[in-house]
Amino acid sequence: MRTLRDKEGLHESVEQNIALFKHMFAGDDTVKIRHFRHPSLSYVFGCVIYIEGMVSHDTLSNNILRPVLSYQPTEEHDEHSFMKIMTDWLIDAGDLRFSDDMEDILNSLLYGETLLLLEGQARALIIGTQGWQTRSISDPGTEKAVLGPREAFTESLTINLSLLRRRVTSPDLKFKFMELGKTTNTSICLCYVESVVSPKILKQLTKRLERLDIDAVLDSGQLQEMIRDTPLSLYETVGNTERPDAVAGKILEGRIAILVDGSPFALTVPFLFVEYFQVSEDYYSNYFFASFNRAIRFLGEFLAISIPAIYIALVTYNQEMMPTPLLLSIAAARQSVPLPTVAECFMMLIVFEILREAGTRIPTSVGQAVSIVGALVLGQAAVEARVVSAPMVIVVGLTGITTLLNIKMKAASILSRFLLLSLSSFLGIYGYLFGMMSLIIHLMSLRSFGIPYMLTVGSFKEEDIQDTVFRAPWWQTKLKAPLSQARQRIKKVSR
Repeated sequence: MRTLRDKEGLHESVEQNIALFKHMFAGDDTVKIRHFRHPSLSYVFGCVIYIEGMVSHDTLSNNILRPVLSYQPTEEHDEHSFMKIMTDWLIDAGDLRFSDDMEDILNSLLYGETLLLLEGQARALIIGTQGWQTRSISDPGTEKAVLGPREAFTESLTINLSLLRRRVTSPDLKFKFMELGKTTNTSICLCYVESVVSPKILKQLTKRLERLDIDAVLDSGQLQEMIRDTPLSLYETVGNTERPDAVAGKILEGRIAILVDGSPFALTVPFLFVEYFQVSEDYYSNYFFASFNRAIRFLGEFLAISIPAIYIALVTYNQEMMPTPLLLSIAAARQSVPLPTVAECFMMLIVFEILREAGTRIPTSVGQAVSIVGALVLGQAAVEARVVSAPMVIVVGLTGITTLLNIKMKAASILSRFLLLSLSSFLGIYGYLFGMMSLIIHLMSLRSFGIPYMLTVGSFKEEDIQDTVFRAPWWQTKLKAPLSQARQRIKKVSR
């Protein structure tokens, strides 16, 4: 197909053009060709070409074929004047244009538009007749909130752009379209507010996307992995969300959103570490409660990666750091347990991850029951059989619960936890401290499109702390967006 696109264009003969398209799409029964001939105008002979399932048959029949074939001229016309009448008066469609570029014609056909070819014309009339089925707008599945909008992105790029446009009704909101994937030709859109975006970051993002050499783009997750700054890091430097209100807030702060046709998740760059702990509901609820919840998320992430490592370090190597009654209680609970504490911890964490993955993959109707009942039954049975100790079940259960506080950090939390646990199993509390220091140094060294990953974290400036661990009241926020001051910092650093 690519050779034909490059070397052969349309002919003036309709039959030759039909043979050309049949050769291009040989073996594809979804490509339909419908001939037509006007009953009184002999020179009006042609065909429409479309892909079954991607066009609206009502639009094709009622707005294109019926008006053209039922037209009764009141005066004599030649084929050129009839073309003008057909495009100006007869065909009722929102998008109507001529093209003689074979690449453009084929891309339009594959995207659900209809081609109208007439005898004597070496060009195609491209008509917007898209009518494929799309999923309706529903509640966010991964970012649920009690307060705030209940809309989530869908797989349709057009619908997603409309959801974003409804929230940012400003001429400063710009949409820049690109196509990626040699085979899929997937449409993607860069969304940004021109007056606040950093031109340097926009240029850098565009270059990274243009350099991608990939055959197919099926979801935004592929781009997220390919355009990030540090591919080997556990922590993401490109954000993702399925909430239009979250994307609107981020682009108003100077970030750039990437929407991919066919994906319900939008990417945002630059992405900072603190954004892991910010949720949309924080900005719609009381700032005291929002700040408390955010602090809980920070604490939860610390506990999620630290609890097993600290427990192993204290029980195995550094018993002198524990209160004597607690140490005796743990020792009594471990009587008759055959496995070493380290092996016991690794085994229980792996079993928990198996239950988590099983609860995620099996059907929704039974997934929750399997994850909860399975954990309770296995935990109780393991304690009664003296395979593991009761304190270990508590440690693993608390670790699993705290991991769920920041579901977007799930992958980084799990891998960081096993890393710290491995160090603690060899070096005790010193191994844990060494691992934490290495992790902090790694986070401090990361950048997202030239922006320090830990920007605003650890700072005591007013413009930085108003939306980090705590959210400042709206009346004390100097600009409208909660991260507006961070936006200014981003623009300064990127210069």
